Amino acid sequence: MVSDPGQLRARLSANGARAGFAGRMTDRRFDRSGELAGRDEVLRLRYFRGMDGTERAVVGWKGPVSVTPEGLKARRELEYDVRSAGGDPAAFLEALGYAEVYVVERHVEYYHLGPATARLEWYPRMDVLLEVEADPSAIAAALAATGLPRERFSPQSLREFAAEYQARTGMPAALSLAELGADAPSWEGR
Repeated sequence: MVSDPGQLRARLSANGARAGFAGRMTDRRFDRSGELAGRDEVLRLRYFRGMDGTERAVVGWKGPVSVTPEGLKARRELEYDVRSAGGDPAAFLEALGYAEVYVVERHVEYYHLGPATARLEWYPRMDVLLEVEADPSAIAAALAATGLPRERFSPQSLREFAAEYQARTGMPAALSLAELGADAPSWEGR
């Protein structure tokens, strides 16, 4: 959880991070009768809509989660940019028998720290989170660049963060705009 995103941005910049993509990131997760969830795998179609109006889509597969002795979440991931001639790449997944089972929408800001990536995430209703991704050898330096104590980082899943938010606030987290309806926030100017 990030209590002061502005301060975190300043720390990242002071430690040499380069700003990357900023905008809306939508994950549409797919499964076929629960077979992927049963194997702790994820099939997702991720859409990026930049603050500058650029758009792209990425299809990805994530293997089962493991936790390293250092307490880092590890899982194999394969991702591919999807180029489409006006069609929705979800139609391809649906033709293979997969159906959308879950949607996550958030405003994100990417920061690049050498081989590591730090991503600030704002959800429709939940805490601001920071995800740091890198090979284990680069994680320690990236975490140090944030200025946040190591114990603030955990290998928890998004659903676990959402459950903690609800336990702490008494309100359910909203991970997609559809969950809020007319009360959906504007992510402009984060």
